[in-house]
Amino acid sequence: MSASTEAATPRGGIMSAETAEQPEVLRRILTEGAPRIREVADAVAARSPRFVLLTARGTSDNAALYAKYLVEVLLGRPAGLTSMSTTTAYGARPDLTDCLVVTVSQSGGSPDLVASTEAARKAGAITLAVTNNADSALAAVSEFHIDVLAGPEKALPATKTYTAELLALYLLVEGLRGGDGTDAARLPEYAADILARRSEVAELAQRYRFAQRLVITSRGYGYPTAREAALKIMETSYIPAQPFSGADLLHGPLAMVDNVSPVIAVVPDGRGGEALQPVLERLRGRGADLMVVGQADQVARASAGFALPAGVPEEVQPILEILPLQLLAYEITMARGLDPDAPRALAKVTETH
Repeated sequence: MSASTEAATPRGGIMSAETAEQPEVLRRILTEGAPRIREVADAVAARSPRFVLLTARGTSDNAALYAKYLVEVLLGRPAGLTSMSTTTAYGARPDLTDCLVVTVSQSGGSPDLVASTEAARKAGAITLAVTNNADSALAAVSEFHIDVLAGPEKALPATKTYTAELLALYLLVEGLRGGDGTDAARLPEYAADILARRSEVAELAQRYRFAQRLVITSRGYGYPTAREAALKIMETSYIPAQPFSGADLLHGPLAMVDNVSPVIAVVPDGRGGEALQPVLERLRGRGADLMVVGQADQVARASAGFALPAGVPEEVQPILEILPLQLLAYEITMARGLDPDAPRALAKVTETH
């Protein structure tokens, strides 16, 4: 980016623009990307993998966690998140025969992801890379590749690549089980409607402008959303945001929540939301400042909130749940006089080993 372009771009302009691109990115995946994803899914399904391992870092790790839920719930196959250091640092060589290893990475350039994928392939795994860069080193060393088609992402806080990864992974799992992915058909429309309600989020952000910490909780498919929301808030506004599964929150951390401790709850419309109800009751009982992202009836019982469209299947709700929380991270950061386009000490490509 030239100096003149930088001068012309307002504070937060890049993240804002890329956030707004998400309905079109989702539409592109459903039209241009879906046939390739189905082709890959059919080829992998023919190999009958016995379990699935997911490998990622940062934002992509939260997308991988979402895929873990999909694999276990929709496919009935065991799935896990890998510990890359077991192979890259300790040199472990587990037998991965008949295992599908899915590596999720926006750039596809992280050396540890490439090394881990190479090791998995040598260990007998079926390797699949899900990236936003078809020409990446990760795509080159993987047997299969899915391009999430998000287009260049310049802002350091990932927005459009995250939702693109979620949708691509959903369509992959749908393909593996022979589904047609129709539950995702209206996501671009819903996403556009949510992003058009930015003024609601800007008002909510004022509640957290001077927050010293936040707790974010959910269960089921909403838990990856809680983790990603916490990451976005921390990396843009620098507010310590701690994500907890609702079940884990009850086992000790609840003690730090009081009537001045802001809590954001992602409440899915479905079994995850039902499982979260005892947690919400405890939070209300402690007088917590509770904001809910979820259905209108759940928002009405909280201190504040953002209502999501009704009737969306729970498996694809995370693609919508994160949108108001991306906006919230942006608006909190702007309200604090910071620049979400240039958070300190962040890089697009990590080089951990």
